[in-house]
Amino acid sequence: MPLLIAAAVIGDNVNYVIGRHVGPRVFTDGNRFFKREHLLRTHEFYERHGGKMLVLARFVPIVRTFAPFVAGIGRMRYPRFLAFSVAGGTLWVAGFGFLGYFFGTLPIVQENFSVAVIAIVFISLVPMVVEVWKVRRARSRAADRLRW
Repeated sequence: MPLLIAAAVIGDNVNYVIGRHVGPRVFTDGNRFFKREHLLRTHEFYERHGGKMLVLARFVPIVRTFAPFVAGIGRMRYPRFLAFSVAGGTLWVAGFGFLGYFFGTLPIVQENFSVAVIAIVFISLVPMVVEVWKVRRARSRAADRLRW
């Protein structure tokens, strides 16, 4: 387990460093797709919500790949990034390690392993779906207020 935690944290850190060094070079003033304004908004987002994002991103397969990279692009302070990366990596590895150990011994899981894997994938997507729903609901309410 310590080796897997170390691998998760090191992977995040490599991704962060790549984002920190390569990312800002893309955000030049003349670039149509990558605007400096977006870089500033990303920095503000990661200063406010970056810790929560890094920990929760561990549990969402696609987001897990990009969150540390974007944290590097957004210039999230490294000590803060490292603390949440270690916390998220530890929680993720230990959580799934212990869950796998305990649920893997249940006969119903052993007999229906493919169903269990599909259920895990769907459950891991729930936080992202909930957040998208909240954002859309908030936008809808804001649009309704503007109509009045």
